[in-house]
Amino acid sequence: MRGPETVIVDVNGFPTRVWRKGQGRPLGFIAGFGGLPRWVPFLDRLAETRRVIVPSLPGFPGGDRGHSLLDTQLDWIVAARQVLVAAGLDGADLAASSVGASLAAEVAALWPASVHRLVLIAPFGLYDAADPPADPWAQRADALPALMTANPEIWKALKAPLEGVNSVEWPIEQTRAIEAAARLLWPLGNTQIDRRLHLIRAPTLLLWGEQDRLLPQSYAARFASLVGAVDTDIRIIPGAGHLAELDQPDAVARAVLDWCSESE
Repeated sequence: MRGPETVIVDVNGFPTRVWRKGQGRPLGFIAGFGGLPRWVPFLDRLAETRRVIVPSLPGFPGGDRGHSLLDTQLDWIVAARQVLVAAGLDGADLAASSVGASLAAEVAALWPASVHRLVLIAPFGLYDAADPPADPWAQRADALPALMTANPEIWKALKAPLEGVNSVEWPIEQTRAIEAAARLLWPLGNTQIDRRLHLIRAPTLLLWGEQDRLLPQSYAARFASLVGAVDTDIRIIPGAGHLAELDQPDAVARAVLDWCSESE
């Protein structure tokens, strides 16, 4: 199957990768914890009916070292907004996962007109001391696959070196993505986003993997209850872990496309 077109945009002086594939109305996707070092089946499902645009976050695969300039939560939110505008996604439908979903929600809250319809897959940002999330930065490397996906082999395959890549640079890039997420979320993943979610006006769908071992499923209802959009829904994805789009690409893609096709 043909891969995506790759373009490079400038974000804060750093080259930032944007993938594009498909035809039709633009639909953006921001990746979750660890980023996307390679194109995945979920994105192909979306590209069957939409023009899928996948910008990288600073510090994530394809995002170079842009995270090194981001010292505060506001820095990250502004950078995410810059990435989306540079990628041509201002005012488009937007789906995002995990770490990326936290930033997508922030952008939708602070620039309500910038997101048409919103899908958030297990977003970070909230913290409940009575039901705390797992700490991915406190895990051994060999424990991360089972924390990220219901099928650990999917995470391992995602992170396996691409053919022909520099064997030294590859692990550095993967570690940098975890470091970038830590700069935004460590130690508790609590960004106090609950103070801003009421500003979201885009119809918002929350998707949660039934087997998410990182963020408890209880966070889905709490997140949805805080979103200010009139039209808000929750769907649980069977057989999926934290990065549900990797475990169940067909089911998650259908949910995203169905939600983003309503009230066109």
